[in-house]
Amino acid sequence: MLSRVADSLYWMSRYLERAENTVRQLDVTMSLMLDTSNTSAETRWQRMMEVLGKPLEMEWNGDLEAMARKLVFDSVNRASVTFCVNGARENARQVREEISSEQWQRLNRLFHQMHSPHAQAQFRSNINDSLAAVVDGIHLFKGVSDTTMIHGQGWQFIRLGRYLERAYATATLLEVYQPELFHGPDRDSGYQYLELVGLLRCCTSFEAYCQVYTADLSPDRILEFLLLNRDFPHAIRYSVDGIRHAIESIQRTGGRRPPEELTSMIGRLHAQLVFSSIAEIVAGDTGAFLHTIREQCLRIHDLIYRYYVHYSIQSALAS
Repeated sequence: MLSRVADSLYWMSRYLERAENTVRQLDVTMSLMLDTSNTSAETRWQRMMEVLGKPLEMEWNGDLEAMARKLVFDSVNRASVTFCVNGARENARQVREEISSEQWQRLNRLFHQMHSPHAQAQFRSNINDSLAAVVDGIHLFKGVSDTTMIHGQGWQFIRLGRYLERAYATATLLEVYQPELFHGPDRDSGYQYLELVGLLRCCTSFEAYCQVYTADLSPDRILEFLLLNRDFPHAIRYSVDGIRHAIESIQRTGGRRPPEELTSMIGRLHAQLVFSSIAEIVAGDTGAFLHTIREQCLRIHDLIYRYYVHYSIQSALAS
């Protein structure tokens, strides 16, 4: 597969996953702001900004609706939902011949939905419905991709982008939450229960968690579920499994020898999640453990670019 095609499919998928994550974080944060606890709206907004990578020009100004609207519709700010949807559509346009008509139509519809003259007015009248409509559009695109596209190299690069973005986002979310919720003084308070529900909702995992552990919300169990569960799609272990399988399939269908540096990096991250227990993680430096996962995801991204996008002729011949 041409490197430009792989690059566009990979980033199309990452942008859509990023847009969905931003919408979920905003929806949950705005719901938590309705609580009359001692935690201020500014504190919760700043925490969300940390989860989203501390984007520029998104400092709290006291106007929640205006800030939320900017996070959704500002087409210049790289953290905004519209910027991500624009990026996904542009990457899809560049490889129009590699995706199905249904994929293009679904993504185009989402793009025009974000740029509709009435979109911001609808957002002001019912923010929750507007955010849900964006998530629905992204989910429809993912479903259409899985059912209308040949499951070859192109589809694997879409999965690779999705799972790498998801693993990094979940690790960032847990790293931001863990000092206050997992090691803070209010571990048994009603405030913490509400925050733990919010954390699970950020990963669409409340019902799934309850199926495994019942509704008894324990910080350690939540950390275990979102880190180490191999069956839940938003758990880091599941995402890393998806990354491994995508790389293996790309190598198998491309007839090239797997790049040892890349497979070793993914293998180390996978082993770290498979052979670590939650007791060991909590007994150690939880924040450092999560930060290491984020760094490994960034390293995997760099290696993907080295071997599949910016690779030299010599490295291609050697594969």
